[in-house]
Amino acid sequence: MEPGGEAAGVIGIERIAIGRKTRRGKTGMLGSGMELGERFFFFEDLKSGYVYGYNENVSMTAAGCMKLPIAVSLIKAVEEKKLDFMDKIKIQSKDKVYGTGIIHEFNEREYTVFELMVIMLIQSDNTAANKIIDLVGMEQINEDIVAMGLKNTKLNRKTNDERTVVSNIENITTAYDLARIWKHLSNGTFLSKDNGQMLIDILRRQQIKNKLALYIPDDLKIEISSKTGDKKGVENDTEYLELPKGKFTFTVLSEGIPNSVYGTVSLAKCGKMMWDEITNNWS
Repeated sequence: MEPGGEAAGVIGIERIAIGRKTRRGKTGMLGSGMELGERFFFFEDLKSGYVYGYNENVSMTAAGCMKLPIAVSLIKAVEEKKLDFMDKIKIQSKDKVYGTGIIHEFNEREYTVFELMVIMLIQSDNTAANKIIDLVGMEQINEDIVAMGLKNTKLNRKTNDERTVVSNIENITTAYDLARIWKHLSNGTFLSKDNGQMLIDILRRQQIKNKLALYIPDDLKIEISSKTGDKKGVENDTEYLELPKGKFTFTVLSEGIPNSVYGTVSLAKCGKMMWDEITNNWS
């Protein structure tokens, strides 16, 4: 079903995207008036096929959300026996990238490939992400992105050290493409079903749930698999929910945000509205 359509009389999710004008002339997503910046999103009920989106195919800065397709490509390489999760990889001082994560705080040591993947996902570790890009290869990751049918996603560079000048080259993705990855993982249509579920389970335990999931009660956050991403002016979050009422994906990408607090609260309000709609009104 195309975004904006009706499904089985359940259209409450559209209230999240009430059309209002922002100061930049774009359609506001939260329906609260004069929001700053641009927010593009995509929602899907994987059981019914109901979808709703706004500019879901517009390319945006991926930030940390790029680590989701990187992880998928790594697991694909393991499935094809190009790599082994138990391979030992040494992280040297020259490999360390300051920013999110914790590896840069440790002395030189070895990690297994699996450990690097988990640290990249749970703590959004930039050093681990860059080492995984080296192991799999940027060209191979982009080939896997194309194979998954992600038409507007591309890995253009490794992560930057936050202490250095920021590059003008960005990794890009869309709300629709990120949602498509969750669908592949849930259905076992790119990775094996077991490996797709493994990745979903790891991302349930990821520690940066301060955007779409911020206003969700702590004891319920474990139901949410997600990957956030942010940098100056950018606040992103993509999530997959397995609930008694079904399986859902919800992604919000934003740019032109005046500061991180504003962006975080905006995404949190949107995530809470979506959660309440599903738990209270969905059928």
